[in-house]
Amino acid sequence: MGPVLAGVLQLIALIAALALVYVPLGTYMARVYSSDKHLRVEKWIYKGIGADPNTEMRWPAYLRGVLAFSAVGVLFLYLLQRLQGILPGSLGFSSVNPAQSFNTAVSFVTNTNWQSYYGEQTMGHVVQTAGLAVQNFVSAAVGIAVAVALVRGFARSRTGELGNFWADLVRGTIRILVPLSVVAALVLVACGAIQNFSGIHEVGQFMGGHQQWNGGAVASQEAIKELGTNGGGYFNANSAHPFENPTPFTNLFEIFLLLVIPFALTRTFGVMVGSIKQGYAILATMATIWVGFVALMMWTEFAHHGAALQAAGGAMEGKEQRIGVGASSIFAVSTTLTSTGAVDSFHSSFTGLGGGITILGMQLGEIAPGGTGSGLYGMLIMAVIAVFIAGLMVGRTPEYLGKKIGTREMKLAACYILITPALVLIFAAASMALPTPPHSMLNSGAHGFSEVLYAFTSAANNNGSAFAGLNANTDWFNTMTGLAMLFGRFLPMVFVLALAGSLAEQKPVPVTAGTLRTEKPLFTGLLVGAILIITGLTYFPALALGPLAEGLAS
Repeated sequence: MGPVLAGVLQLIALIAALALVYVPLGTYMARVYSSDKHLRVEKWIYKGIGADPNTEMRWPAYLRGVLAFSAVGVLFLYLLQRLQGILPGSLGFSSVNPAQSFNTAVSFVTNTNWQSYYGEQTMGHVVQTAGLAVQNFVSAAVGIAVAVALVRGFARSRTGELGNFWADLVRGTIRILVPLSVVAALVLVACGAIQNFSGIHEVGQFMGGHQQWNGGAVASQEAIKELGTNGGGYFNANSAHPFENPTPFTNLFEIFLLLVIPFALTRTFGVMVGSIKQGYAILATMATIWVGFVALMMWTEFAHHGAALQAAGGAMEGKEQRIGVGASSIFAVSTTLTSTGAVDSFHSSFTGLGGGITILGMQLGEIAPGGTGSGLYGMLIMAVIAVFIAGLMVGRTPEYLGKKIGTREMKLAACYILITPALVLIFAAASMALPTPPHSMLNSGAHGFSEVLYAFTSAANNNGSAFAGLNANTDWFNTMTGLAMLFGRFLPMVFVLALAGSLAEQKPVPVTAGTLRTEKPLFTGLLVGAILIITGLTYFPALALGPLAEGLAS
């Protein structure tokens, strides 16, 4: 079997697996967030934190809950790293320095999981499990909660109430993320991923020195790392490491995990707004972009030139032999079109155009299918903008799901789509203009600029993957990427929740002959076009200086 055919067959198997669980998982999540019942363990948690899960919140109160919970998470994780040197199970590692502690705390709380450190040489068992793994669960649950609040904004009328943040947070964690992660961890352990709390072992000699490996609760963290679209790996090599990702099957399984909830949330959306077809329209938009990007990536990585690449069957530099070009291409596209950031290959070693595809995937806003929750609310914002564009074309007030898209709604949607590009371009420009930050670049020219552009694109879009050519462990990059992650996560949430509140207060608009049918393929095409055009207009100059220049020169 040739490598191209193997890659295509893996893609088909992945699509089939996602289709199999789409309806049951999406419907189940809709029931979770629509139920008025509370499990016993959930009642204990509500009592412990002093929250009343039955109290409805307007959008400012919902936002305060999101920000307060996240601020406590940043503080706790920061202190845990600073105190690591005196904690049990630290494996002899010292406390993490202040700049890196800040960066890592912000990274995991914002669901970014950007790592400017070697995991196996920096973090002990307590920080990994009680700090990083916990945030993998709750940061993902926060994203789903905000998405559900926006869906309620479309589904409800004549009320500003969007549900209860604490109930949504706890339910998402207890009823969705924990049970699915347990099953996924068992599968990974059965396939060879490690799961222990052992110390550091010498495993032999390597190039004249001793080679050491430390154990850890890897399979359990790997499960929620992918399922919650987090991406932070136990080891520096991330999902290219055989302890995290031992076989081609586990590689495909991990891709399935990072895609399954974002895709299934479109079904949840359709059920909650009372129109399954609307959910299918959003799903079709996401799937069209994802499949298109995978096909384009495979073409760039298999379109090899020269005898060495022909003999290898593709651009194998930076890729694992056991995984191959096809599966690496699927993983790279899936991890950058979601907010996962996990890698099973090094994106800096992709072809010039291949590296550009990973950057562009994040610059779309990671909405195809995007992160857990963030992908859905990002796509719904783009749907609002597409409806507005359609309204301008026909000269009537735009409507979406029975709600008028007026001046207030468009201002909020516009602010949402502008904030992340502004962060990316401003921070990248500052890093290239100042004298010190460019010293962190491994390469010069277009590829070096791509490294910096990738870093801030990844941080501001809460992706977390790295181009693997930039030394980001400096005070400048730790601080600036930390700020980009904070602003890139929470400022868009302000606009999302404000939009949800505005929509929930409206009364339904009756469907007429002039209403745009947003469940039809025509709208799906309009939405795909709007996403690609808006992103292209925003980022084309920066892409032309980096990956496009490199790709055309090679």
